[in-house]
Amino acid sequence: MAAAHTPRESAHAAALGVRQALGGSFAAISKWERELGKLRVLVNVGELADGEEEFPDDESYPVHEFPEIVDFLHEQWAGGGEPSAWVERAEGPPSGPAPTGPEGGGCVNPQRVAALRRRGRGCCVVAPIVLHGRAWGELYVARRTGEQVFGRADADFASVLAAVTAAGIAQTERLAEARRLAFTDSLTGLANRRAVDMRLDEALELHRGDGTVVSLVVCDLNGLKRVNDSRGHAVGDRLLERFGSVLSLCGAMLPGMLAARLGGDEFCLLAVGPPADEVVKVAGELCDRAGELDLGEGVAVGVASTGDPIGPVRSARRLFRLADAAQYKAKAARSGEPVVAGRHGGKDDPVVRLADAPDRRTGPERRRFRR
Repeated sequence: MAAAHTPRESAHAAALGVRQALGGSFAAISKWERELGKLRVLVNVGELADGEEEFPDDESYPVHEFPEIVDFLHEQWAGGGEPSAWVERAEGPPSGPAPTGPEGGGCVNPQRVAALRRRGRGCCVVAPIVLHGRAWGELYVARRTGEQVFGRADADFASVLAAVTAAGIAQTERLAEARRLAFTDSLTGLANRRAVDMRLDEALELHRGDGTVVSLVVCDLNGLKRVNDSRGHAVGDRLLERFGSVLSLCGAMLPGMLAARLGGDEFCLLAVGPPADEVVKVAGELCDRAGELDLGEGVAVGVASTGDPIGPVRSARRLFRLADAAQYKAKAARSGEPVVAGRHGGKDDPVVRLADAPDRRTGPERRRFRR
């Protein structure tokens, strides 16, 4: 689990480990999704029954069918104790609670018993996975019919393994959060420049390989300085957040579009695959919606797409320069519509020629082209 890079990899490593440690034929790790009221299976390993998949897309069960997760377990540690595992047996009683006994019994669940019988398993041990004092999910290990039934010692060992699993999951979640923060703008919640650079490099690799259309929409929010100077930076931040929401909404109009804040008042949309005309349509919608914000003065938008006649695009810097040049022209003209590189004369388009020209500007305008 320590070597896992994603929560799924971590859960897979845990399931493999606990199955081996407990001598089971099958193991699963599930997560309690409180907001949906479901116990969702993340991974199944070992001998899979009909309908089971190693990484199921949507194998989940209503939590009300497993009251021990939300009620029984809470009762076990409400007084400050630790949650303990229990054993279910296919030959056990069909319903009703069972007192804790030498074989690890603690709560007989008719749904679990029925599932054991249906899948040809004789018994299972279930251990709650607890993170930060709350039930996070469960560890589940089963044995075939006819094999030795899990006992009290197995249940105790499963509780220890669940604690180790919880520690590994907590570490993976911390790493995932660190990665998320590294690629997220803290104010707007959009992707940041680092995320755009990585996605754009990958997209251009596809473009060079099979001609996949890659389009970049660069936006400069008008009037932010005036808002900051006249109404304060808190109001300016609110304008940035509101525009970020508009950008995210427009980005959702095309599948897989990445919405990002590059820094300051600069934002962008990155599309990989959709035709250039569809991207330009989204850029136009963005201009319209930004103009309706009660703060600011609209937005200047420039578009550059490999689907338009802009010449070869061999680097991310080239596409950024083209989109930036188009956005610069839109801003200078106070255009309420996007300016699209290559659409006013192909390679002789003034925007394309502007992006190709030596960069002799200074100050903020020069920094705009340093991609």
